[in-house]
Amino acid sequence: MTALEKLQKKQNDGFHICVGLDSDLSKIPPHLKKSSAPLLAFNKTIIEATRDIAAAYKINLAFYEKEGKKGIGALEETLNLLPADTLIIGDAKKGDIGNTSRMYASSLFEHFKFDASTLHPYMGYDSVQPFLDYKDKLNFMLVLTSNPGNKDFEKIKTEDGKFLYQVILNKVNDWNDSKNCGIVFGATNPGELKENLNSFKDLPVLLPGVGSQGGNLEEVTEIFESAGNTNYLVNVSRALIYADSSENFGRKTSEKLTEMNKTVKRIISNYK
Repeated sequence: MTALEKLQKKQNDGFHICVGLDSDLSKIPPHLKKSSAPLLAFNKTIIEATRDIAAAYKINLAFYEKEGKKGIGALEETLNLLPADTLIIGDAKKGDIGNTSRMYASSLFEHFKFDASTLHPYMGYDSVQPFLDYKDKLNFMLVLTSNPGNKDFEKIKTEDGKFLYQVILNKVNDWNDSKNCGIVFGATNPGELKENLNSFKDLPVLLPGVGSQGGNLEEVTEIFESAGNTNYLVNVSRALIYADSSENFGRKTSEKLTEMNKTVKRIISNYK
């Protein structure tokens, strides 16, 4: 299955929540810290608790690189545990000159075998082309992010009156000939989400920011479903994987994800 096929299969089944495995050694349940491989033990429990009800998984490489060799080992072992029919996103936000970008693309897609990447497109087309050359993958490009600092650059107005993020959105649409582009659009920007939804066309949308950053799952789902757009993926990391710190944390995460799925499916049913 291609990355897009994996995503669409889950969306067709009514699943839209992406589990963010931003696994932080300082935040995992205390009893796991005695393990010889605490990050892996934590991830294994989360994956077992969510594998049948997650639309996708997003792994932020920074949390593993920080731990050096042990962290990279935990990352590689975690990838072996993830279900083969589910989209796995390597969240590294790459984007560099062509030759370097080719190495990054090879690392993510050939060594780690991620289905998708996150990219920043600010160096232009040649900085993302090596990723787009992998036709069966997906590449989510930063358009309007969920952090407060997005106003520093992304909301600068250009000479034609458009915000910079809108210029980027149009460029990503231009680059989507092989249908392997997507966008990152923060769930903390509901007004801009409504305003620009028609410009997303057939781009899959990854929405970070629900939970700890203040984004609202119901609001985001309503925006997409009311417009007849089902091509969205809501990422939830801290609010989901750190929902509980006891030895039953996996069960709590499963229960919370199940409730989120019910919320999404209830809203979907209102528009059928």
